[in-house]
Amino acid sequence: MRLDVRFVDRVGIAQEILAVLSSRRLNVVAVEVEPPHIFIDAPALAAAELEGLRRALAQVAGVTDTAEVDLLPGARRRLHLEALLAAMPDPVLAVDAGGVVSAGNAAAAAVAGVPEEALAGRALGRLLGDPALVDELVRSGFRAPAREVAIRGEPFLLEAAPVGDAARSAGVPAAGGVVTLQSPRRVGDTLHAVQSHATGGGLDAILGDSPAMRALKARTARVAALEAPLLVHGETGTGKELVAHACHAASPRRDAPFLALNCAALPESLAESELFGYAPGAFTGAQRSGKPGLVEMANHGTIFLDEIGEMSPYLQAKLLRFLADGRFRRVGGDRELQVDVRVISATHRDLEALVAARAFREDLFYRINVLVLQVPPLRERGDDILLLARHFLARACAQIQRPTLGLSPAAAAALLAGPWPGNVRQLENAIFRAAALCDRGVLDVADLEPSGAGAAAEAPARPAGTWDEAVARFEEGLLRSLYPSHPSSRKLAARLGTSHTLIASRLRRYGIGRGS
Repeated sequence: MRLDVRFVDRVGIAQEILAVLSSRRLNVVAVEVEPPHIFIDAPALAAAELEGLRRALAQVAGVTDTAEVDLLPGARRRLHLEALLAAMPDPVLAVDAGGVVSAGNAAAAAVAGVPEEALAGRALGRLLGDPALVDELVRSGFRAPAREVAIRGEPFLLEAAPVGDAARSAGVPAAGGVVTLQSPRRVGDTLHAVQSHATGGGLDAILGDSPAMRALKARTARVAALEAPLLVHGETGTGKELVAHACHAASPRRDAPFLALNCAALPESLAESELFGYAPGAFTGAQRSGKPGLVEMANHGTIFLDEIGEMSPYLQAKLLRFLADGRFRRVGGDRELQVDVRVISATHRDLEALVAARAFREDLFYRINVLVLQVPPLRERGDDILLLARHFLARACAQIQRPTLGLSPAAAAALLAGPWPGNVRQLENAIFRAAALCDRGVLDVADLEPSGAGAAAEAPARPAGTWDEAVARFEEGLLRSLYPSHPSSRKLAARLGTSHTLIASRLRRYGIGRGS
């Protein structure tokens, strides 16, 4: 039986409490003192004897209560720690000041290829196959920077931290350390989690209910389940990465990383090392331990190559070799690695024209152009403009911490009439700018004017005259531009999201629809 004896602390009280148990010939196998508690494990104590023992302990000056407990605190902490270590997917090793493993979790045992109970007592240098590295860790008090190691041929990122007082105070010698190992795939999972926060989720994250977007979502759902390379076409700002991410999220690879590389944002040498990683000492300034690339970190997942039309000829050749069988070498490395990833590419350029101009490899074009998705520009999905605008407006107001703004009918009409050459990205930026600068509770045309949203109306963007004259010219130009495709006041009202009465009044005012 295990007991919790509560007491008022004083010198010698613990000895007096234990003397009571000794007088009853009760064997005590464990004692933990945590004032105002003393926890006692007496296996031979029977339930029938508890009440008599409780009365005897009450005679000790300062004892206030005695109760039965299921576990001593130290045993409970050990069980929780063991459960925590067992649940951790990364290998974790506790190491003493001499570099000898004192404990490890199941993941560490699996990586080392030994039973979990056989980890304790093994030299860390032997497990890592690098005694010099362990000597460095011990000399540095387990404060050395992260580096890459290979265990049984598999790469891991090793991180070490001191334990005890050394973990809290600089300059204190370490009594040991905790060593954590992360595989490139686990590092990729972390990057994936960060990127996913920005890119959103699956098909539901693609906003839009226009016919063009319904068709895109249906096609995306079909190609998501296929393992072939996918090429996403679309103008700048249409949301190609969002579509690629949705395709990954709807695929069998959804639980593995989705990692992206913008081929136009990096010079050739840096893009190559980001994509394929580099070996130790590959170039000046490189990490001494080397670094895994995105293809390693995305193993069993998806790599998204944005603006692949901007990729250099050298990197095109290396990518072509990788697409053939999933094999590659790190920059400066001599060991061939193999991974299983799906490649999704995106471009706003005409790759066939680039192939004809010998600016893009023809063989690579046919490798990546197996499945194709075409993301429509915003001008072809006008029914989605107000849906997107209200979504961006709510998000912008949340970001700048102000109450959600409304959208006036005139502002809605201006948004619908805008050409939006920058597509969804331009719309989002225009809404954010307007929300940040608007000093009223409703966005109006004037707030959107710097974005060029109203430039499509046939009236001048900044007409001369009074405010009323400018609004009238804008309204007339907008209605005349939309009336041929919506030839009734009810259709126009539905298109512009306002009342039939208002539209009918404006049509009569400007003489539209009566043989005009």
